Amino acid sequence: TMTITIEAAVSTDIEPLVELLTVLFSIEKDFQPNPEAQRLGLSMLLDRKDLGQILVARHATLGVVGMISIQLVISTAVGAPSAWIEDVVLQEAFRGQGVGLSLLESAKNWAKDKGARRVQLLADADNTPALEFYKKHAWQPTRLFAWKQQLI
Repeated sequence: TMTITIEAAVSTDIEPLVELLTVLFSIEKDFQPNPEAQRLGLSMLLDRKDLGQILVARHATLGVVGMISIQLVISTAVGAPSAWIEDVVLQEAFRGQGVGLSLLESAKNWAKDKGARRVQLLADADNTPALEFYKKHAWQPTRLFAWKQQLI
């Protein structure tokens, strides 16, 4: 049987997390893999456990095979913290086995423990498997479009 645990990432997980982000950013057209930037962002998140969390799916012998990150913002719409989920990715061999759902549930529990009343995420419009997954698990699309602008 496959032994997978969901737990908080630690600094020694950064390299396998960078590899997972490379997989994710190769799917999402809005992002390009940049290992140096990914290492920096992951380290910053690991240092700010009050504001965010990185959870990993850890296989007993293979190590990190999946990840999810979650961060808090204040929502004026709900008058409470809201949580943003990002970086949901599994190695291909572990998809379709409930590992992604376990990561999402663990992230939502972290958010609830921090007082969040809503959780939200962005998914690439062309990532049909991800969109189907979220729909299947009762995520609701919004009518909002994500916009961005580089500051540097």
